[in-house]
Amino acid sequence: MKKFAVVLAGCGVFDGAEITETVLTLLAIDKAGASFQCFAPDIEQYHVIDHLHKKPAGEKRNVLTEAARITRGDVKPLSEFRAADFDLLIFPGGFGAAKNLCSWAYEGDNARVNPEVEKTVKAMHEAGKPIGAMCIAPVILAILFRGVKLTTGQDPASGEFIERKGNRYVETEHAQVVTDPVHKLFTTPCYMLDATISQIAEGTQNIVNAMLGRVAAE
Repeated sequence: MKKFAVVLAGCGVFDGAEITETVLTLLAIDKAGASFQCFAPDIEQYHVIDHLHKKPAGEKRNVLTEAARITRGDVKPLSEFRAADFDLLIFPGGFGAAKNLCSWAYEGDNARVNPEVEKTVKAMHEAGKPIGAMCIAPVILAILFRGVKLTTGQDPASGEFIERKGNRYVETEHAQVVTDPVHKLFTTPCYMLDATISQIAEGTQNIVNAMLGRVAAE
């Protein structure tokens, strides 16, 4: 059974991991006959958003603790990740990916990737294992790679950033998956487009199956 490492950015679309994308990714993995372990960095969130009123809440929360809300407590600190234990790596979206896993949301072209996230991505890449990212999470890959194909749907801000970083931006519709075959990177837009929950389910299923297909072909 192939095993995914799933890296979460907290809990909630505006300041953490997008909950629908996360749950449907885990469902897609399970339905495909694979298994997963969730991880999150044990760090303070960039900020906390009141999701009802869509404004800063003026409090502090921990990314790992918040991620545990989605996973029924079954999440490990990203510091414990070991590439040898996994076949694939995937990042659900949510703006926590651009705030907690990297700093693109507030540092733009000067964005940096969290050191543990960078170490995780590089370890999987060096091992020749597929890496997936959905929604806004491909900006993490844009910072760490050069000359790769990525998508965030049809979003000018992130698309131009990806291009400025020396990568190729591919515009996509719902549930389409962009594959960079050389670097084994897989990206899909999810809620970067105005999507229904069924379209998110299709997108998560497509990216999971595309990644597993690459592993099966080797």
